[in-house]
This record gives sequence, C-alpha cells and structure tokens, in this order.
Amino acid sequence: MPALRKMIFGAAVMAALSVVSTVQAQPYPNRVIRIVVPFPPGGLNDNVARIVQPFLQEELGQPVIIENRSGASGIVGTDFVAKAAPDGYTVAVVASSHTVTPATGVKLPYDTVQDLAAVGLLVRDPFLFIVGDQVPAKTLAEFVALAKSQPGKLNYSTPGTASQSHFVTELFDERAGIKMTEIPYRGGAPAMLALISGEAQFAVLSTQLSSPQIAGGKVRALASGGRVRDAHFPNVPTLAESGFPSLEALQWVGMLAPAKTPKDIIAKLNAALVKTLVRPDVISRFTAQGVTAASSSPEEFQTLIETEVKQWLEVSQKNGPPAAEK
Repeated sequence: MPALRKMIFGAAVMAALSVVSTVQAQPYPNRVIRIVVPFPPGGLNDNVARIVQPFLQEELGQPVIIENRSGASGIVGTDFVAKAAPDGYTVAVVASSHTVTPATGVKLPYDTVQDLAAVGLLVRDPFLFIVGDQVPAKTLAEFVALAKSQPGKLNYSTPGTASQSHFVTELFDERAGIKMTEIPYRGGAPAMLALISGEAQFAVLSTQLSSPQIAGGKVRALASGGRVRDAHFPNVPTLAESGFPSLEALQWVGMLAPAKTPKDIIAKLNAALVKTLVRPDVISRFTAQGVTAASSSPEEFQTLIETEVKQWLEVSQKNGPPAAEK
C-alpha cells in the first residue's frame, strides 16, 4: 500500500506540473488580468478603469477584473503592483498625482521611475487656470499684472498641500514672476467654494470640477493647461497662447506594470489599450466624464512620467518639500 500511495502521489505531482507547464507555454494572456486602482471607487482613475475594463477584456480575450487597493494617497496600491510578478497579470491604473508623490518628501517603498513600467496613457485632461468673478482680470496676462501690483496679497486655493494643483501653481508663480499665498483645503470642492466666496482669488483645478461653476458664472477660466485648446472649452486660450509656451498643466490617467515585465507583454497590453481608446462608445463615455481619450506608446508615456517626476522634484527643491496632508 505505501508503494501504491507513492505511485499515486507521484502521478498527481507529474500531472500538476504538466498542467502548469502547459499554462506557462500558452501565449499571453491565458488567465485573469487584474487592474489595481490605488484609490477608492468613484475617483477619476477608478471611473476610467471601469470604462475601459469590458473592452480590454474583449480585446485580450481573458477576464479583466478591477481591484481597489487604496491607502496613503495611492502609495499602498502602487507598491502592491510594483512588487507583483512581472508577468502582465497585475497592472495599475494611476493618475498624474503618481509623478507628484516623489516630490512631497514622503518616503516611498518603491522607485516611481525604476520599479514600474509604462504601458500607455488612457486620458488627458488639461487643468484650468481660474479666478472668482470678483477678480477684474479677464486674461492670464491681466491677472499676472494684478498679482505683481499686489505682491503677496492674492491667495490661491488648492485641494491640499502637496496636491498636483499646488505644485502646478507654484511652478506658474515661478514662471510668471509673482508670489501668491496658498490656502489648502481637504478636496477640490472646498477649494472651489473658497474661490467663489472670495477667500481665494485664483486656483488651478480640473475641468470636471470647474465646468458647472464656469457655466453658472461663478468663476472665470483664464487659460487651459494643454498644448491645444480643450474641446470642452474652445474659447479658453492655452497657456502658450497666454504667454507661457513652456508651461503645460495636465492631469492624466495611465496604465503601469511591474518593472521587468517583458516588452512583448507590454506591447500586447498597449495594443489593446489603443484599440479600446478609439471606440466611439468609449470616447463618448469619457466625454461625459469631462475628459478626453489619449493613447500613447509605452515609450511616450515613460518619457512623460520621467519628465514630470524631474519637474516636480525641481519645484520642491526650490520651494522646500511641502508637508503632504494625511
């Protein structure tokens, strides 16, 4: 009997190894792909991930599931993906705050550039440079002149110290040669209310947050942060048109994989993204969210990440690292 049990056990092990070998030999993908969103449900990157999920599933021919792993302003979920097996079955959908985090002075358990590989962009959304309706400036140039005439007396509101909005405004201050005072809030809604009430005179906020207030005449958009005019605000000039050709201010959402993920797997994921992002039904759903589909190659997205990480580190070094809100 012991010999028989050994034979049965040995046969079972060989069968299991055979199954594993067969699965590994199959071309990618051959099982469930997990998209980790490092924030709670309902945010921009979560909404974007859920819009593309069924179509990626269709393109890749395997189930695609979404898992929210929130905590520490996105660090927990991003670290989980950075440390996952580099096999293409665990990826992250992150927002542009990903490139701001290294500049906040927070010690990260991963290297933003070295430990994650860019797969591709999903959406781009230019920030709007806005003022309250009590501010007389009608253009960005007029606002800069106003700020220079009242050094240190104008306030700008942000969704929080160490937010992307904060860093963008600090960079704008530097390029414009002005100095405003930050009033940080816990979120975009109270930052917008400060602008409407007159507690703050200026803000750099998302189009999703700004659109209803612009339509209601409570705030005024002076410039859009993209290289081309935002289709949602065709009458608002770009930063380049407003005298700041080297300044760009975008929030984006993109997909990352663990570093060392094979290039052929990255290429397959990117191809699925590109095909998904040109679908009219995906484009229309993004438009309803107030954002624009924007695919890229992995190389283009990696360059964007590296450029922004360097840019925000330089802003932090010049102004001192802000204390990120808990």
